[in-house]
Amino acid sequence: MGTLRGISDPWEVYERETSSSSSCDAGQNACAQEELKLKHLLLLRDAFTRRTTSDRGSRRSWRGARKKRGGERGMSLEEFQNALSAVIGPDSQSGWLERVFNEIDVSCDGYVEWEDLCSYLLQQCRERDHTSRPRGALLDTEPLIKHCSHNKQEPTICVVAVPHPPPLRYISVSKGGLLTVWNNRLQVLETLELAGDPAEQGVNRRRFRGWTTDAVYLPKVHKVAIATSSRDLHFVDVSTASCFEDIHLFGFPNVPTSLCYWHDIKSPGGRSLLLWGDEKGGIHLLWFLQLHNGLFESPFTEDNVPQRIYMQDIGDHSRLVSYQHIPTVHQEPINRIIFEPHTDLIMTSSGSDASSVVIMHVSLRRKPYVWRINKGVTCFDFSRSLNLLVTGGLDPAVKLWNCFMTARPVAVLHGHGTTVLDVVIYQPLGQVLSYSKDAELRVWDISSNRCLRTVHLQFPCLQPGRAPEHGNFPFLLVAPPFLMQTPPHILVSCRDYLARLRLEEGERGEEQGEGRRGGGRQCHGAPLSCALYNPTLKQVIAGCDDSSVSVWDVETGRLRLKITSAHGEEEITCMALDSSHRRLITGARNGTIKVWNLLNGLNLHKLEPVTLSEVTGVICLHDSQLLAVGWSQQVAQYDIKGAKDVFVRADMSWKSGQQHRADILVVDHCPTLGVIATGSHDGEVIVWTLDTQRPLVRLRRATHSLTTPPVDALLFLQRRGGDKHWRSTPILLSSQAGGIYWWSITGHTHTHGQFYAPGGEKECVLGLTSDQENNILVTGDTAGCVQVWDISQYALCITQEVRPSSCHPPLLQSWRAHEGAIVSVEVLVYTERLFFLSGSVDGTSRVWTGEGGYVGSFGQEPQWSLTDPAPHHTSRDRVNNLAEEEKEEREEKIESESDQSQSSEVTGQTSDLFSGGQGSPEEWIYEGPVEEAPTPENQTGPVGSEESPAPSHTQNIRVSQCHQLYGGIQRKMAVRRERRQVFGDINVNKLFPIGGLCTPFQALAVQDCQHVFLPEDLPMSPWMQRQTLSCVSEDGLSSLQLSINSSEQEQEAT
Repeated sequence: MGTLRGISDPWEVYERETSSSSSCDAGQNACAQEELKLKHLLLLRDAFTRRTTSDRGSRRSWRGARKKRGGERGMSLEEFQNALSAVIGPDSQSGWLERVFNEIDVSCDGYVEWEDLCSYLLQQCRERDHTSRPRGALLDTEPLIKHCSHNKQEPTICVVAVPHPPPLRYISVSKGGLLTVWNNRLQVLETLELAGDPAEQGVNRRRFRGWTTDAVYLPKVHKVAIATSSRDLHFVDVSTASCFEDIHLFGFPNVPTSLCYWHDIKSPGGRSLLLWGDEKGGIHLLWFLQLHNGLFESPFTEDNVPQRIYMQDIGDHSRLVSYQHIPTVHQEPINRIIFEPHTDLIMTSSGSDASSVVIMHVSLRRKPYVWRINKGVTCFDFSRSLNLLVTGGLDPAVKLWNCFMTARPVAVLHGHGTTVLDVVIYQPLGQVLSYSKDAELRVWDISSNRCLRTVHLQFPCLQPGRAPEHGNFPFLLVAPPFLMQTPPHILVSCRDYLARLRLEEGERGEEQGEGRRGGGRQCHGAPLSCALYNPTLKQVIAGCDDSSVSVWDVETGRLRLKITSAHGEEEITCMALDSSHRRLITGARNGTIKVWNLLNGLNLHKLEPVTLSEVTGVICLHDSQLLAVGWSQQVAQYDIKGAKDVFVRADMSWKSGQQHRADILVVDHCPTLGVIATGSHDGEVIVWTLDTQRPLVRLRRATHSLTTPPVDALLFLQRRGGDKHWRSTPILLSSQAGGIYWWSITGHTHTHGQFYAPGGEKECVLGLTSDQENNILVTGDTAGCVQVWDISQYALCITQEVRPSSCHPPLLQSWRAHEGAIVSVEVLVYTERLFFLSGSVDGTSRVWTGEGGYVGSFGQEPQWSLTDPAPHHTSRDRVNNLAEEEKEEREEKIESESDQSQSSEVTGQTSDLFSGGQGSPEEWIYEGPVEEAPTPENQTGPVGSEESPAPSHTQNIRVSQCHQLYGGIQRKMAVRRERRQVFGDINVNKLFPIGGLCTPFQALAVQDCQHVFLPEDLPMSPWMQRQTLSCVSEDGLSSLQLSINSSEQEQEAT
C-alpha cells in the first residue's frame, strides 16, 4: 500500500477544523417513544432474552449464520416486527416498524440486539428532550436601560465598542459632541467634550459648537474618529483608561455624514482604510500606510493640545497617508457606508430614489451596481457569506436583496408601522434585527422570512402619540467575530437613553429553527453544492457551501437530521452513499473526506487526505471500497469495510497511476460492467476497468487551437449497461458547455449523438440523471431550468456507416425551477409515482411531480405529503410553453427562407449546436480501446434483435425537424467560427471576479504595436546641446548618458 506524502501531517487538517455537531428531529420518531411504554419494554426484553436462550440451545443449527458479539445473534427484521406487533398490537404499521429497525441497525448487518434498542431509545429521548425544551429568549423582554444624563437632553448619535484595553467599554457620542464612556454594565466611567474652534475667544474657545454625525473605532491605533457638521474629524485616543482628543483633521469640502474603518487583522503593520461619505453624495478614502508609525506625521511639541491638520495640507503626510475622493456617487447625503475587503467593494446608501444603494469597486474600473428603491434607503447591512443585502427606509418594510440582483428583492418583510431606522444581520442564528422610529425592535428569520420576536422598548422618554428623537445610528451589535469572549448583545439608543439586550448564542453555521418543533421555516440558508436521494431511507440529502448537511424526509419535507460544520468551515464539494445506504461519504474543498451515520449524524471515519486540494467525486463500490478523485488528478482508494479506527489511510496503489493531465472534476460508476469514468478540466474522459485499474478507452478532443470545455457531469445509463443486447449502444453521457455527448465504450465508433440541452445560450448542464429504465433523461442547467427528455429510442439504432446524430431527443417537459444554477437533479419513485428532485445554488432544494408540477421546497411551511393523491399546485414560472413558442418561431423562419432538400433519413451530418462554439463530433476522437470491453461470453445477436425488445417508446424522433434546424444552425456557424478566431485565445483565468460572480474585464482585442521612428530633427534641451548629445533613432536612446552629477547640478543652479 502506497500513500502520497505530499503533506507532512495529513491528519493535522482534521485537528484544526471546527468540530461538527448534529441535531436529529425527534418529533418524527416521537411515535416510537409514545408507543413503547415501560410495560412494553419489559415484554421486549423478555422476547430478546427468550430469543437468546433459544439460539444457545440450537447454536449448531445456525452455526454458519451471522453472529454478533459474544457469539449471539440478534433479531432479524421479520422477528423484530413480530415481537413488536405482539407487544404493541397488530395495528402497528409495517412501514414504521421497518424504519425503526433500520435506525436501530447501525452496523447494517440485518440484526438488532436488546442493547441496540436501549441505546436507540435513550438517544431519541435525549434528542427529544433537547429539542422540545424551550430555547432561551432571542432578546431580553426587559432590557437594561440607562439614562445618559451628560447628553443634556440631546440624542445619542451613535455608540462604539472599545475592547482595548480590557475590559470592554462603550463610548456614546451625543449630538452636541459630548462623549460618555460606559462599562459593560452601562455604568458611566468618564465623560469628554470635543474641543471647540481655537479661533474663538474666551470661554467659547473650549466649547464645541457643531453637531456630530458619526463615529467609528480604529483598532490597532486605539482611537475613535468622530465626524461633525463643522466639516472635520476629531480623533480621540482611547488607549488608556482616560480618553483625550489627539488629532483634529479639518477643512473638508463637505460635511462627513457616515464613517467606516477597515484594517487587515492578519497584517497588523499593513495598510488600513478610513472611509466617509459626505452631504453631497461623495466618498472619501484615507489610506493609512504605516500604522506602526502613526496616522499622520507628528511634529515635536510640548503643548498639550490636539494636533491640527488642515485637509489641504494632507500631501505633507504622504509618507503615512494617501487620500482619494470619489465625487457625486449619490444625489443626496450618504447615510451608510460599508467596505467589503475580500472583494474591495464600497457599499453606500442614501435617501435618493435614483441611487438608493450603490456597490462599486474601489478601483472604479467596473460598472457599479445601483439599486433604485422607492423613497430611498435610511439603513442597510450586508453579509458576504449569505450574499445578502438588507435595507430599510421610509417605507416600513424590511427588504432582503441578492447582492447582485438590483431588479427586485428576494423577500419583503412587513410588520413595522413607521420608518425603519437601522437593520443588522445576526449571522450566528441567521436572523435580521430591525428597529423602527416608534422604538419597536423586530427579529426576522432569514430562511422563512417570518418575524420571530417583537419587542417594544419602553424608554422613559417615549410619549404617546409622538415619535421620539433618534440618532443616525441607533444600533450597535457586539457579537463574534468582533469579540469572541463576550456574550453577544446589542445596544439600542433612543434620544438620551441607552438599552442593552442580550442575544442568544448560536453555533457557527447554525440555522434558525433547527430541531425545534413548531418553529419557523427550515431551509439550507446557504448555496447548495450537491444533493442526492436515498431510496432506502426515503430521504433527500443536501450539502451546502457553509459545510452543513441536511437530511430531509421526502414524504413530508421535514428536516430529519442536521450536521453543522461537517468539514469545519470548508465547502462540501461531493457526496455519495455506501452500498447499504445507511452511511454518507462527504468530500470537501480542503481534501478531507468523512463517513457519517445517516441515522444519528455521528462521524464514523475520517479518511486520509491525499492533498489539501478539492475532492470532486467519491463513489462506493459494492464491497465498501471507496474511490475518490479531485484536483490531485489521481484515484485514491479507501477500505471502510469493517474499519474500527476513526482514521482510515489512503491507498494510492492505483495500478495505472496518474493518467489525467488536468484536474478531475467528475466521476461515475457502472457496477454491471465493472468500469468507472472520470472527466477532467481539459475535456478528457477516461473509462477505467476496476479489475485491472487501467484505462479501457480514452475520449478526448483532437483540436488544440481552441480551449476545450471542461467535463461538467458524467452519467452511465445503468439499464443499458446491464442488458447485454444494448451494451454496444451509447451508455455513457457527458456534459460539456451545455452539450450532452453520447459515448459507447465498445466498438470502433464512440460518438453516437450530441445535442445542446439548455434553453438559453452560453449555459452549462451541471445536473444529469435518468430513471431506472433509462426511458427519460433529466438535465438541470446554470439558468435554473429543468428539462426532461425522452431517450427511450435515442441513439439505439447505430451502425458503423451512420455518423453521429445531432438532433434532440423529444423534449417532454421544461420549466424554470430555481433562480440560481442547478447543481443536482435526481429521479425518485415514491408510492409508484415519479418525482424529480432539484438542488440549486440559490439555497433551495425542491420536489416536482413527473408532469413538472411543483410539490414544495424542503423546509417550507406548511409541509406537503407525497401520498396525497390530490394534484400538486404549479405556482412557479413554468416554461413549458417556451418550447412551443420557440418551435413556432423556428418554423416561421424556415418558411420564410428558401426550401432546402428534405430527407427522412438521418444523414449523420453534425453541426456546432453550441453558442460558445464547442465544435462538432468530428473534432472528438478516441484512443483505444486499450483493452477489450468487459462483455460476457454469451453476448450474441445484433443490437435491437428480437431477443431483447427495445425500451418503451413514448414518442418517435422527429427527424425532419432536425434537418430544419440544421439549415438555421449552418448559417450561424460562419459567424461563430469568426468569433472564435478573434476571441478564442482569451485567458479565462484573467476574468476579474466580484464576490461569487465573474465579470469579464479582459480586453477582447488589442491592436498590434507599431514601430515608431524618431525624426532626425529631434529637439534637444540646452543641457543636451552643451553635452553634445544627439539621437536620431529609437535604438540610440539606450546609449545616451542622461544622468547629471553633483557638479553639474551646482552649475545648473548658478
